[in-house]
Amino acid sequence: MTEKIEIAGFGGSLRNGSYNKLLLELCKRNMPDNTFLNILDISGIENFNEERIKDSPQKIEEMREAIMRSRGVLVVSPEYNYSVPGFLKNVIDWLSVPPEKNPFRNKPIALMSVSGGMLGGSRAQYHLRQIFQFLDADVIRKPEVFISFGGQAFDQDGNLKNPLSMKFVTELLNILVSRGLEGAGH
Repeated sequence: MTEKIEIAGFGGSLRNGSYNKLLLELCKRNMPDNTFLNILDISGIENFNEERIKDSPQKIEEMREAIMRSRGVLVVSPEYNYSVPGFLKNVIDWLSVPPEKNPFRNKPIALMSVSGGMLGGSRAQYHLRQIFQFLDADVIRKPEVFISFGGQAFDQDGNLKNPLSMKFVTELLNILVSRGLEGAGH
């Protein structure tokens, strides 16, 4: 039996009942064969303080190790005030320093978002693309997965109602795993 391929994933919402958490769980259930999604918890991490870089929180070190071990990263986030949720940016800032410990360098990154509005979190994704591009990640450009009107997007079992949305989710997960297997993350 071959070893399963690990993809690290985390979300940009802390809210119970979050549509983005629902999408992250849907992705976990629909990973390509021989892969699994390790969902990392980003809650409870203190505010980034450059004076503490050498003494980063234990949770950050555990996340960094999981990301380094993985073949790719999936980030699923809502949009707050036309941008990235502050606590998600905080976690990315902690993980990216010092630069020699940046776990995102050359790592395939897939982005997805759900929002209650029509644009599906697109502006947050564009900002995340800029952030990860700066961190030298291998950001997957297409397909873009923006799930609009999150309150109506899922059925009672947590599945997407729109087959086209599910097709894009599946396609992006397959590309993420494929890129990870090409060795970009190691």
